[in-house]
Amino acid sequence: MFVDLVGGFGTLFGDPVTVFFVVLAALIGIVFGALPGLTASAAIAMLLPLSFHMGALQALAFLYVIGKSGRYGGSIAAILFNTPGTAASAATMQDGFPMTQAGRSGKALRTATVASIFGDYFGEFILIFGAVYIASFTKTFGPTQYFSIYVMAFVVIGSVVGNSILKGLLSTVFGGLVGLIGEDVITGEQRMTLGIPELESGMALVPLLIGVFVISEVIVQAEKAAKVTLNKTNPALVDQPDSNYFTWNEFRKCFPIMCRSSMIGSVIGMMPGLGSSVACFVAYGEEKRRSKTPEKWGTGIVEGVAAPESANNAVSGPSMIPLLSLGIPGSTIAAVLIGVFIIHGLQVGPQIFDDQNQIIVGVQVMTSREFIFALFAAGLVGIAAYGIIGYWAAPFIGRTIALIPQNYLYPFIFATAIAASFSSRSSIADVGFAIFFGVIGYGMRRTNFSAAAFIIAFVLAGNMEEAFRQAMMISDNGLLNFVTEPISASFLAIGLGMLTFRISKQLRKIKVPKN
Repeated sequence: MFVDLVGGFGTLFGDPVTVFFVVLAALIGIVFGALPGLTASAAIAMLLPLSFHMGALQALAFLYVIGKSGRYGGSIAAILFNTPGTAASAATMQDGFPMTQAGRSGKALRTATVASIFGDYFGEFILIFGAVYIASFTKTFGPTQYFSIYVMAFVVIGSVVGNSILKGLLSTVFGGLVGLIGEDVITGEQRMTLGIPELESGMALVPLLIGVFVISEVIVQAEKAAKVTLNKTNPALVDQPDSNYFTWNEFRKCFPIMCRSSMIGSVIGMMPGLGSSVACFVAYGEEKRRSKTPEKWGTGIVEGVAAPESANNAVSGPSMIPLLSLGIPGSTIAAVLIGVFIIHGLQVGPQIFDDQNQIIVGVQVMTSREFIFALFAAGLVGIAAYGIIGYWAAPFIGRTIALIPQNYLYPFIFATAIAASFSSRSSIADVGFAIFFGVIGYGMRRTNFSAAAFIIAFVLAGNMEEAFRQAMMISDNGLLNFVTEPISASFLAIGLGMLTFRISKQLRKIKVPKN
């Protein structure tokens, strides 16, 4: 495997344009992550049309690194303005902003950078070794096993994302229904198209993503514009030279915290639907519990920045393991990337590690295994790129964003989103779909339905239906085949067990009224 990774670096650096896109993605992700409210998913949705004009490796490396650097970028707004750029940085501001108020913003930002790099590398190596190992077992799976895996994913994602099990499951069902619009996978007949020609081949991914992640956020920010302003601090306090660096002694003190938090983030990342926002709070709470001085947490200490930042960035790599080993996205970013794989003619799943599977990348012919290790190499280079940019330029990026009036920023983002939705297929109908799903996404936010569950279900629905239909055609036992086949039954049991656990946990929270 080490030889494969070295070969991946050789493939990556053999194409300077791809390396350029990796570095550019590191910068773009940081900027988008630092914009309050906008996430890495929103950045990827807006830039997805560009990937149609890139080579396969360039496109996937570009969007993958944006996802990584976007998670880190959220810490900039959290630390400087007490406003998390992404949900994954919400725990960071508990100690990050007090450090800024005390004139130690430079130390807080550099702590976040080092912790993010540490966690991201930790998770990336788990991805590299874990995905290959799991794929070696799953490559023999057939449609029966895959259908059960999809059912498990739907149940787990629907039940664990958000506070309400019912709303999570309804979001999943809604995403699945939208994903089934278009041609029947077996008969080719049209369904649920409402007579709209643009829906005959199914709902396009780009306008849906732009609507749910970008336009809905613009509506939310428009609501907040009259009420909320960024918390700004006295520049004289922020720029104390003696407090700008994350020292070696502080690193040694935080090292065990970053190790434990990275492990927490990696485990959570492998569970479909949980994501960085869960990891950061779990790691923060666990390290505060273990601390000998828990009363200092929340007052501005480096440990309180290192724990959530290493955890939320450690999610990035492991969240790709279900995608690469099973074809199931473990996060919204992975759900978008599966679309990019398909656009460039690459089948996601255990077969992607097959060294006999030849693919054409630009003018090069390589195996899919060589391709995927080149993508891993791009991820490792991307972490170093956003680490270098963030360590030296994070304060500048943050203060530049603070100078941009929001009444100019978000209209510009809205116009860019509209242009991106049109450019994917040069269709004015896609603009309408983007606005429609923007309103839907806004409604989901206001009513606490899960956009993440909706998107992941949308992406999986077609594959799930195809696996079900194929399994029924080759089965002599009908539906019983899903529970009599051991592997299939195991996945169904995991889904049922997770749902039962979540329901019982919520029932325990319901207080019985006293007589």
